[in-house]
Amino acid sequence: MRISRRVLAAAAAAVAVVLPLSACGSGSDGGGSTDASGKVEGDITFQTWNLRANFKDYFEGVIADFEKKYPDTHVKWVDQPAEGYADKISADAAGGTLPDVVNVSPDLVAPLAKAGLALDLDKSAAQYKKEYLDGAWAGHQVPGMSGTYAFPWYLNTGPLFYNKSLFEKAGLDASKPPTTYDDLFADALRLAEKTDGKVATLANVPTVEDFGRYGVELMNKEGTAFAFNDAKGIELLTKYKELYDAKALDPQALTATPESSGKKFLTGAVAMNPGSALDLGNFKKQAPSLYRNIGITDQLTSTGKVNMYVMGVMVNSRTKHTPASVAFAHFVTDAQNQMSFAKKVAIFPSTAGSLDDPYFTKEDGSDETRVRIAAAKSLKNAVNYTPVLFSEQMKTALRNEVAKALQGKESPKAALDNAVKACDRLLQQQG
Repeated sequence: MRISRRVLAAAAAAVAVVLPLSACGSGSDGGGSTDASGKVEGDITFQTWNLRANFKDYFEGVIADFEKKYPDTHVKWVDQPAEGYADKISADAAGGTLPDVVNVSPDLVAPLAKAGLALDLDKSAAQYKKEYLDGAWAGHQVPGMSGTYAFPWYLNTGPLFYNKSLFEKAGLDASKPPTTYDDLFADALRLAEKTDGKVATLANVPTVEDFGRYGVELMNKEGTAFAFNDAKGIELLTKYKELYDAKALDPQALTATPESSGKKFLTGAVAMNPGSALDLGNFKKQAPSLYRNIGITDQLTSTGKVNMYVMGVMVNSRTKHTPASVAFAHFVTDAQNQMSFAKKVAIFPSTAGSLDDPYFTKEDGSDETRVRIAAAKSLKNAVNYTPVLFSEQMKTALRNEVAKALQGKESPKAALDNAVKACDRLLQQQG
């Protein structure tokens, strides 16, 4: 898919595919072999997610290199549009036409793994595990199941941007942005008070990712029930309620999108917003005064680990050519090809050691490089906080209950209790 931090975030929030466990995969009538140790040969199909328009030459080059290395293979590349990608995968899986190698996000791989359509790499390709960051390899594991169901591919994360001018006007030290949640809540209340509620600090309500970064236990270890209505979850929502009442949280946050929040930050209506290196160019063009006053700080987290967005490459367990499919999925995601891809667009490789490359460590004085270096450093031990079983419907259920709590229609405890009940019900429906 088209790559930016916000689009990657949206990808991670794509509608989860619900498949019957009897769904059959492509490639054969009787299912494929899980043995990837044989000769790398045969015709396979590789599917990407809205990448052809911008990266045609790159992928054609990767495929040519693979076919040169393995002359008895042929890779057919198909690219699907971003719109309806989850539905396309669902239809292909049910109809037995799922490609051999598929670009997936964690929420898309979960139902495929449950349906027995995703190859378990811990069994079939365990020798490659050491080549990837631990957190990235774990990104396509499914609670309640043993195994890893896709090679990690590109990653993204980003810092918090803040408006130094707004901080200074409120009497805050712009050289000392908040580094803890307590700092954030205190600074936000101070800023709202000093501006008579005209300038909010945040423009988004808390999402499941925010609860994760706050240190809330999101699910039980078996993956059978959600748990974000614990004392820590209630504490976070209570804090957001205080911000909302004080107008330190933008009143339109209840219906905000990443795009609308970004516009609020551009216009100086909010003081802080998450982003990526890509955003700096937008600030420079669209809001020069903001760019001159931009502050850059780390994501807030109580766990010591920032959130990562992760994309993967899954092997269809029903492929007729398991050795070739595994070899190609590994080839696309190996250190050399990931590094090459990362230099074409602002994403990060998931391979161990790649983030130590000078491209991710050597300062050149530019803000863009500074953001890239900070993000790369944080990704070394980052995790994907959004549970792979957390569907779009669940996100909506949580958002609706959070809104009720912020508006005072329910207590934070009641809101989260109701959200957990709704999400557990949806989880049971997934099978």
